[in-house]
Amino acid sequence: MAERVRVISIAILASDPVTGEGAASCLSRQRELTVLPPQEHERADVILMLTVDVTDETMLLMEAASARSVNPGMGIVLVTGSVREGQVVRAVQFGLRSVIRRQDAGFDRIAKAIRGVADGCGVLPASVQGWLINHIGTVHGDVLGPMGLTPSGLEVREVEVLRLLADGLDTTEIAQKLSYSERTIKNIISGMTNRLGLRNRAHAVAFALRSGTL
Repeated sequence: MAERVRVISIAILASDPVTGEGAASCLSRQRELTVLPPQEHERADVILMLTVDVTDETMLLMEAASARSVNPGMGIVLVTGSVREGQVVRAVQFGLRSVIRRQDAGFDRIAKAIRGVADGCGVLPASVQGWLINHIGTVHGDVLGPMGLTPSGLEVREVEVLRLLADGLDTTEIAQKLSYSERTIKNIISGMTNRLGLRNRAHAVAFALRSGTL
């Protein structure tokens, strides 16, 4: 039996219609990629944005595309001549996963980035990676840290409790280990599960594992 080829659906948004038509023509020749018509953009696996420079209009277009998407795994590939740090940081929340400089943007490279994003990967220039790392460090140091929070939204003492739960300790053992009362441990667990909508202790540990906290 022939191996089934996964088809990746693409929505192309271009500041220049001619560039958009050229991209659609080139990408549609590859059998695993299909270019969607405008009326079906909301179901795209990957949105390809082509622009000379990222402007306020570009950001609004990206935000609108994200809001309309019915695909939870949708990711954005951005091809541009210039983009600022603040724009990248903001665009990540809209699904930006890959940035390609226009001078480096051959269609083979764009197709490779589209496949990578569809598979859950990101392709970012070193400078853009540096911006995001610095932003994460700033948020953690200036916002989360002083409030006693971790990037996952868990409090530091909640993480301590979850780590011991994951090690198999019960409430009494955790209380002794952390020098808290059993009532305090129960309150920490109850407050955490209620705040995050978790069902029980096992679900809380699983959440911490998935978020990379443990």
